Amino acid sequence: MAKVVRLEPISQETSVETNGNLLSVLISKDLDVLRECGGRGMCATCHIYVKDGMDKLSGMNRREQRTLEVITSCQPNSRLACQARVLDNGVVVELPPGMYINSIKDIEDLIGRRAEQDLLHPLTGKVLVEAGKLITRSTLKAIEDNNSFNMGDYFANSSGL
Repeated sequence: MAKVVRLEPISQETSVETNGNLLSVLISKDLDVLRECGGRGMCATCHIYVKDGMDKLSGMNRREQRTLEVITSCQPNSRLACQARVLDNGVVVELPPGMYINSIKDIEDLIGRRAEQDLLHPLTGKVLVEAGKLITRSTLKAIEDNNSFNMGDYFANSSGL
């Protein structure tokens, strides 16, 4: 039987089969979710906030807990959409502000423009470029010097989560 989930701040409701995960809800609404780890709960690119109905979701497993520990924007109501399964009606999900970037190339393509929204690190959720800031070559260099975007290395090292 389908359950209704509300997405904020876009004010949309959608249904998901009982025990379906929240990631399927985001995908069904054509929301750009990176899913770098393929839904295994290891990358945090499907991080969401549960505004209401946390008790109507499946419990958090150890892998999800450990992944959430590395997210700088993690809050007590944080979940990974790929791991949170909808058990009953009344779940309200808030999408984090900002856009996760997939690689340094994504930022390189924006040189000379202002960031329309916060650009976020794909694993930690850390803000790399604040909304409204001009993206320059020096911005890109600073990001390259301080962040690793080698997802393959991350997943290889995280297999024991």
